[in-house]
Amino acid sequence: MSKIVILAEKPSQAKAYADAFTVKKKDKTFIELNPCSIFSNGATITWGIGHLVELKQPKEYKSEWGTWRLSSLPILPERYEFKVATGKYEQFNAVKRLFKEADIIINGCDVDREGSNIFYSIYHMTGVRGKTIKRLWINSLEVDEVRKGFSNLHDNEKDLLLYAEAKTRQISDWLVGMNGSRLYTLLLQQKGLTDSLSIGRVQSPTTYLIYQRHLEIENFVAKPFYEIEGNFTAANGKYRGKAKIKSEKQEEVQRLLDKHNITGKDTGIIKAVSKKEMRIKSPKLHSLSTLQATANRRWKYSPKKVLDTVQKLYDKKILSYPRTDTQYITENEFAYLSANFESYQNLIENRFVAASKRPSKRYVDGSKVQEHYAIIPTKQIPTSAKIQGLSIEEKNIYFEVLNTTLAMFHHDYVYEETKVTTSVNGLDFETVGKTEISKGWKELFTYGTKDKENIASKKDENAPQALPILEKGEQVESIVKMKEGMTTPPKPYTEGQLISMMKTCGKSVENEEEMEILKEVEGLGTEATRSGIIETIKKHQYIEVKKNIVHITEKGKILCQSIEGNLLSSPSMTAKWETYLKKIGNGDGTPQAFLGSITKFLNKLIEEVPEQLNAAPIQQSIDGVKKESQKPIATCPRCKKGKISVSRSYYKCSEHANGCKQTFPGKLLGKAITEKQVKDLCTKGKTSLIKGFKPKAKEKKKFSAMLILKDDLTIGFEFANTPFVKK
Repeated sequence: MSKIVILAEKPSQAKAYADAFTVKKKDKTFIELNPCSIFSNGATITWGIGHLVELKQPKEYKSEWGTWRLSSLPILPERYEFKVATGKYEQFNAVKRLFKEADIIINGCDVDREGSNIFYSIYHMTGVRGKTIKRLWINSLEVDEVRKGFSNLHDNEKDLLLYAEAKTRQISDWLVGMNGSRLYTLLLQQKGLTDSLSIGRVQSPTTYLIYQRHLEIENFVAKPFYEIEGNFTAANGKYRGKAKIKSEKQEEVQRLLDKHNITGKDTGIIKAVSKKEMRIKSPKLHSLSTLQATANRRWKYSPKKVLDTVQKLYDKKILSYPRTDTQYITENEFAYLSANFESYQNLIENRFVAASKRPSKRYVDGSKVQEHYAIIPTKQIPTSAKIQGLSIEEKNIYFEVLNTTLAMFHHDYVYEETKVTTSVNGLDFETVGKTEISKGWKELFTYGTKDKENIASKKDENAPQALPILEKGEQVESIVKMKEGMTTPPKPYTEGQLISMMKTCGKSVENEEEMEILKEVEGLGTEATRSGIIETIKKHQYIEVKKNIVHITEKGKILCQSIEGNLLSSPSMTAKWETYLKKIGNGDGTPQAFLGSITKFLNKLIEEVPEQLNAAPIQQSIDGVKKESQKPIATCPRCKKGKISVSRSYYKCSEHANGCKQTFPGKLLGKAITEKQVKDLCTKGKTSLIKGFKPKAKEKKKFSAMLILKDDLTIGFEFANTPFVKK
């Protein structure tokens, strides 16, 4: 009798698997399933809690690596060691026990590289060897899809390659982070920086691209340009047109007006009127990045919020797997979407007759689907009660995906484009008009009032205009004038545009070979990691997002000025690395070769950066950060004279040199203490609820509490009106 153990990545995933079978027993660390047609002797489901296993810290290899010193660089362990993550021993030990008892172990972690990494990191850490390992590979948590997946398990050959790729990426990121962060921080602290810098293989070039946009805006010099615009009055109404000239030289435009003897008020004649029917097909299905960009544009959701929301909808079994980079589905998915067409329509207000129920290559192409297909609704049709139970974000995202999927069956958007040529004394003016014939798929995407106002306020004067009925040969009254405009700087990125910028940053690279590399790997990061990278550079305070607009901070400028000119600022470097990592995942590359190149890169960095920093124009930015960190947060509650401000990794009173010893920690039980929370302690004696404190005892769970300022002006905790004093 073979004993089968299934490892899910997290408890919610384990529950979704269990829902597809009948449960014999539930424990806090596992779920036991009854025998059935798929598992003749039953099976046991256990789970990770994300990463149960993580890389060791430098000090756990060598004690001297625990202190940040330039002399200890590079940090290059002979072999890379892992440990059980703090606070996760109980679950790890349960998994280890079940793995030892198992004959067959099924990897049921997320169906991507990271899921492969999580499984094998745990498996190797348990010390268990020689077990038969199978891989569950599904795109939906619906009952029938889960059962089908367990009936058609994959072998682990591809899974092992994905694990090798992900583990190599994890180690290389650790190496660049540990060495780069220490190198730059220590060298910049010699120049007066009071903060630390975090260096990353992907986060650094991403920040640098944002910095480049900042410089383009900052250094932009507006220049005037001149055009000729005509406003015309015909028998049936008014319209406008432009002559084919746009010049920085006013005299050049004036010469053209003089050449045609244009006085300003002349009679024109319509030389030509041509009409053409234009058809626009519905948008492609959503990948994660297109959904992130759309949701940010429409509702200002951050990329992370979108990913988290799609994950919740996946866990609720009504959307397919979120971390996908394709916009295509296979004929299998198209078949069920087509079969459920009327049921999906019951969920939306706009009903329509399908233009076609035959698959189109624009959306359905199995050759373009590798690990996952596009984000689409599952076969499960949510009840009105389930829809009502969704949050506003979940509803918005679900219906965006649903409508985009239904649009595939809808008619084209059709309009008539009219091109008019009006001649005034031999000078031609061009006009483009648009008349909507059929809304088609666009009727599925209705904007709210606020969206309409936003769109109206951003009207493009060169966009097609509604035209009166015009006839060839018709005479029109004209008012022609020279129009002066000013060139405008590039716009700063919105948070949603960062995803597109990371994905298509090859466009900003001039070298043709490098551009091709970036196109091949689709820029910086992967579909699954981009939103996390953005959150990381926000957390490190390299950028800040205000009203959805991304701004580089003074600290971000220091980073970018420091790495300027070396490979850490180059998106093509990251892309070349990503290309080789993918080779490892395909079995065409080795981790040893890749980590060897990372070692050479780090040695070169350590050798060259000191001189590069001496030439870098960073002092002004360092002074700006120092000035910012010295900005007072609140009056000191102890001496009532000094001001509390940031001092390196903690907060202290400005009267410290005169004897006031009031301080506040920058971090407490794993949580960063913000300036707002310190201000609240000083002014109100209490913060609002803070979630996620990590107790020192490994077996205890995270907790939430308010911080309070005790009578002796030290910090305490308060839980549900019961004070808990920090010892």
